[in-house]
Amino acid sequence: MIRAALYLAEGFEEIEALTTADILRRAEVEVDLVAVGGDIQVTGAHNIKVVADTLIEEMSHKGYDMMVLPGGMPGTLNLDSSEILKKQIRDFNLEDKYIGAICAAPLVIGKMGFLEDKEATCYPGVESDLFGAVYRGDLDVVVDGNFITSRGPGTTIPFALKLVELLKGEKISKNLASHLLV
Repeated sequence: MIRAALYLAEGFEEIEALTTADILRRAEVEVDLVAVGGDIQVTGAHNIKVVADTLIEEMSHKGYDMMVLPGGMPGTLNLDSSEILKKQIRDFNLEDKYIGAICAAPLVIGKMGFLEDKEATCYPGVESDLFGAVYRGDLDVVVDGNFITSRGPGTTIPFALKLVELLKGEKISKNLASHLLV
């Protein structure tokens, strides 16, 4: 079974997190919602409370094929302050596993130096935190190596479908897009 870990920190962007989890699950990707910050219940930027599947401190990130970081404020800053998450990002990158980040969340991997000389996109105004990336504000979703970045809430469906394509293939992604009327 293909598995993805989707990380939730207080103040996450609900559209990006929940839509991505939903689309991945429709494609039969096992998605675990991982709470970052010590509480299994995480409140999004618009006061929607979500109960995660596990705490980051209690999970083993081994066995996952992809990690996904939704944006939102202050969610992104809370992700960025997690040393456990940063260790997992380093491990995923060393293993050349997929790392998806949308909206402001690309700043987490950008500040770690992983986007240097790679094409990436993000929410407008966050570009300076991509540290050496080739910024592509003209694209909604950018794939460069094992990194997948996207611009924000309105680009969540194309972002999630790209993740499906990478994990399950173009045919499944296109079929799912058709069923979603995209």
